[in-house]
Amino acid sequence: RDAVDDVGGLPVISRTTYTLGGSGSGVVEEFDELVERVRKGLRLSRNSEVLITESIAGWVELEYEVMRDADDSCIIICNMENIDPMGIHTGESTVVTPSQVIPDDGHQEMRDAALGVIRELGIQGGCNIQFAWHDDGSPGGEYRVVEVNPRVSRSSALASKATGYPIARVTAKVALGKRLHEIENEITGETTAAFEPAIDYVVTKVPRWPIDKFDDVDFELGTAMKSTGEAMSIGRTFEESMVKALRSSEYDPAVDFEEVSDAELETEYLERASPDRPYAMFEAFDRGYGVDDVIDLTGIHRWYVERFEKIADGTAAAAESDFTEAAMVGRTDAEI
Repeated sequence: RDAVDDVGGLPVISRTTYTLGGSGSGVVEEFDELVERVRKGLRLSRNSEVLITESIAGWVELEYEVMRDADDSCIIICNMENIDPMGIHTGESTVVTPSQVIPDDGHQEMRDAALGVIRELGIQGGCNIQFAWHDDGSPGGEYRVVEVNPRVSRSSALASKATGYPIARVTAKVALGKRLHEIENEITGETTAAFEPAIDYVVTKVPRWPIDKFDDVDFELGTAMKSTGEAMSIGRTFEESMVKALRSSEYDPAVDFEEVSDAELETEYLERASPDRPYAMFEAFDRGYGVDDVIDLTGIHRWYVERFEKIADGTAAAAESDFTEAAMVGRTDAEI
């Protein structure tokens, strides 16, 4: 009870320490549920510890990939932004790089904070720092440092592929005593590891869902991981990148939306985070829902919802023999 009071009351986030994939963690709104979750978390935790922290569910979640050597040379490799709001594990979220909705003032503040964190902790090599951000009306918005992974993570593999910066290889070289300016970037063949990558394209990652193998599992998304892989795509626009990533994940909705009522679409597929939510958003726009309606139901940032509407509009236009927009948002000739 004291911990809940210290962080401003319910809801809170219960985080079990030293477990992989967020096992036992989650957003808790009722005290009785918190007691049960903490009891379970203390059993799962390797050091019998559960953190009770301020709930920032619904904020925008970001990650910054940072690299540092023994001479204190630090660079930001890239930042990545989750489409799904805080409350869903990064591994379960659709992730975009570079970020699309954070104002530059906020980006610069979090960039400085990321460099400050890796220096304060004395990390040498790759480091993954997670932030939560929301618009509080100020130019840069408000942010929190959520988590520091003082190592190469699953997100680092995505960042390496997205930017052409081999994070694991550079980390290994730094561990052997090399400085960033002494390590050649074999991907570019022209720069060293001390150069920050420049991205003039959009990368989108969507999770891979093993629903066909685990048909008895509830795939409602939360702070514990259930996906078993991911598909990444590169596009000239977010829309093209998103459509390619969904196609590459080889996932079909687990429901026939023609048999779903509007009420069920809202409660089960828009409000409830699941692998089917991106497809439910397309379905909602097909049924005439507006951008504001979808934002209220999903909590997803307006900029992304508007992009989903654009994809849905292009697909609908193709059905009326106007193929240009569908092609521009990334639909293949076969789909069109």
